[in-house]
Amino acid sequence: MLRLEALRAFVEVADHGNIKDASERLYRTPAAVSMTLKQIEERLGASLFETDRKTTLTETGRFLYEQAVVLLRDHDRMMEQIEAQAKGRSGRLRIASVPSVATLLLPRFLQGFAATRPDLEIDLVDTDSRDVRLLVENSQVDLGISGLSADLPGLVSTPIFRDPLRLVCRADSALATHAETLDWGDLAGEAIIMNEASKVLPSPAFQALARNARFSVRNVASLVAMVQAGLGVTLMPALATASLPAALTTRPLRDPVCMRTVSLHWRHDRRLSPVSQRFVAEFTEAARKKARELGLDAA
Repeated sequence: MLRLEALRAFVEVADHGNIKDASERLYRTPAAVSMTLKQIEERLGASLFETDRKTTLTETGRFLYEQAVVLLRDHDRMMEQIEAQAKGRSGRLRIASVPSVATLLLPRFLQGFAATRPDLEIDLVDTDSRDVRLLVENSQVDLGISGLSADLPGLVSTPIFRDPLRLVCRADSALATHAETLDWGDLAGEAIIMNEASKVLPSPAFQALARNARFSVRNVASLVAMVQAGLGVTLMPALATASLPAALTTRPLRDPVCMRTVSLHWRHDRRLSPVSQRFVAEFTEAARKKARELGLDAA
């Protein structure tokens, strides 16, 4: 079997037409290159060059050259791809994220992240925290970004920032003009529209209000539309309220449980790919910086 290094030496000699220039290109001595050519000829039982000057290939030499050029090109391309994947410059990255992060943090970050990785494919699923967890657990995505607890069984979690929940109501409502931070008692008599973030609030006072809720909405756009239509009020993370319609406003809530911690999640039993590792490191840093700019607490 002919080694790739031997074929590369032969191609270099054929391209340069002499051993001296080829050996300099290969960082080898002329004697070593000459010995390699001799070994190839002995292995094939045929001469590669018409004369010792190495300027003209024999028929066997031409055939070997044509095959070797293709083989070396494909080998080098394959090795480049393997190296790029191993160093996190290529591959496929599958992410599931809550809508607020997917719309307000990821686009700007991915613009730079993908620009330096032209061979990287990115799949992004925009969904609520419950589905983020399921997608990660079922290995349908590599990474999840959610407001779930950071101690989920079977998952590794990296907290990124803390995001307070705020009341979202119509700008023309009585709650909108309330001068103080709201207590749960201030919401008595209000129709509460539930969503995935509010369902997990461990507050007995809020859960008492929520028992009378008629609507539960998972899609953020639909949730905002229903509040705007006057069907009730809801709770949303501050990040998710950054681009509300002018007809809506937000009010702060006093209860300290009205806080979510946004974290990155991945399966405990799966080693992250190189590109996933780079994403975790770079996105965590970028998201914490952006969170501070928005007045949120970096985790």
